[in-house]
Amino acid sequence: MPDSHQLLAGRTVLVTAAAGTGIGYATARRCAEEGARVAISDRHTRRLAEAADRLAELTGEPPLAIECDVTIEEQVQLMVDTVVDRYGHLDVLVNNAGLGGTADVVDMTDDQWHRVLDVTLTGTFRCTRAALRHMMPRGSGAIVNNASVLGWRAQAGQAHYAAAKAGVMALTRCAALEAARAGVRINAVAPSIAMHEHLSKVTSDELLTRLAANEAFGRAAEPWEVANVIVFLASDYASYLVGEVVSVSGQR
Repeated sequence: MPDSHQLLAGRTVLVTAAAGTGIGYATARRCAEEGARVAISDRHTRRLAEAADRLAELTGEPPLAIECDVTIEEQVQLMVDTVVDRYGHLDVLVNNAGLGGTADVVDMTDDQWHRVLDVTLTGTFRCTRAALRHMMPRGSGAIVNNASVLGWRAQAGQAHYAAAKAGVMALTRCAALEAARAGVRINAVAPSIAMHEHLSKVTSDELLTRLAANEAFGRAAEPWEVANVIVFLASDYASYLVGEVVSVSGQR
């Protein structure tokens, strides 16, 4: 992990689905290391508290931790309002909440389809809308969405997840054009495979090995390697990037 350079000094950053050991927590940590005041959210109460404790050990100050299910509009509104009430404004939103699963289309139920779309795509829409209502009147802000290379590439059993992530990419591009007029930037990252504890519990070793072997480096990314690109997109170093989807992948 590279040294920090205070790229987000003085900024208020909200990261959704930041509990656990994946990209969300890594992003919250990297933002804190880059000088940001960090707020985190998740729908898992215990894991959210554990993530807040780990960040407090790192920074010396407990982050604002908010329980939020991004499929519930009232909770999304309360999450953003709570951050604004505590810190006065919201500078950066990282939309990390997403839900996967594996099912062939012929066997997929409506509930499986709708659940993945509601969390991954509509949840990103809800959080983006809530943040823009605070950012656009201020004339500044940045939103970074977590998409996936599956928004571009096919993988059996992933039709619902791939469709949702392709939707996140399209949402990013369209919302970015609207928000840019008010000085707000919206971009996205598209990781391929970032290895962490939760992923290894829900994905077979055989599939993880095959996916990692397809990467140019012959390994999966570390979550902090994806987080570094998110930090870049949130920072002033990306001041003229609008509506871009940056691949964080070395797949051949």
